[in-house]
Amino acid sequence: MEDCIKKLEATGDYKVIRRFNPVERYQEDNGSEKRIGIYLDTETTGLDPEEDAIIELAMVPFEFDSEGNIYRVLPEYNAMQDPGFPIPELATEITGITDEMVAGQSIDKEQVSKMLAEAVIVIAHNARFDRPFVEYFMDDFKDISWACSIADVNWNEEGMEGVKLEFLAYKYGFFFEGHRATIDCQAGIEILHQVLAKSGDRVLKRLLESARRTDVRLWAEGAPFDKKDDLKKRGYRWSPGGDGKRKAWYCDINEELLSEEMIFLNDNIYSRAVSDLPMDRFNAKQRYSNRI
Repeated sequence: MEDCIKKLEATGDYKVIRRFNPVERYQEDNGSEKRIGIYLDTETTGLDPEEDAIIELAMVPFEFDSEGNIYRVLPEYNAMQDPGFPIPELATEITGITDEMVAGQSIDKEQVSKMLAEAVIVIAHNARFDRPFVEYFMDDFKDISWACSIADVNWNEEGMEGVKLEFLAYKYGFFFEGHRATIDCQAGIEILHQVLAKSGDRVLKRLLESARRTDVRLWAEGAPFDKKDDLKKRGYRWSPGGDGKRKAWYCDINEELLSEEMIFLNDNIYSRAVSDLPMDRFNAKQRYSNRI
């Protein structure tokens, strides 16, 4: 089989990718200081954490060091959760999870809390989606740093044209059956172990460096209505207000880029010079949370 693969790839006309098999250890213990991270994934009934519900939660803990090397992958936790209402047909089509599979099932909050207490960071592929759901489900998720294996790695800078987990897996030479929580986590850890094509860094190292930054949520308060398209192109989002939140366009940027962003707003958005706008600073303890 290996000879066949080598011959096929040697022609330049074929690329062979392998089925992913979960890994128990990536690197032997070298005596370095290790911490525990948790790769997390949820399957839900929809997109709104206040209206929809988690129907599956997976948490896969792993050891890592400051250089982004991964060591042991520890025993995972996976559980179904009965949402208390019928699972929408679309959710079942995406996840493969049916009402019969979740009937009477529940997530063990004590076990989840114990795992979180032993970890220093939670990582998800699209943490902006998963974190609000699990925070709404359990307060324990509010008191730990978070990182995102989409947003905290500059994949485009590294030559990757997409960020979907399945696409990244393909680019790194493997495939897996996605849209079930545990295998998505295990595949995510496999990607964290990989080396970035241009920088030569481990994916996890780059992600950890990015997660340590301080961000600013900058509110373009009072921006003219006719500038909304310019703000959208720049990456601003609209907050409609309510529940104590501001009603304005906003964007989240690295604190180091704040001066540059103020120049953009003054040159392109406001008709008069603006020196002070509302802003909220946050780090990995709050990033990707709806609490900002």
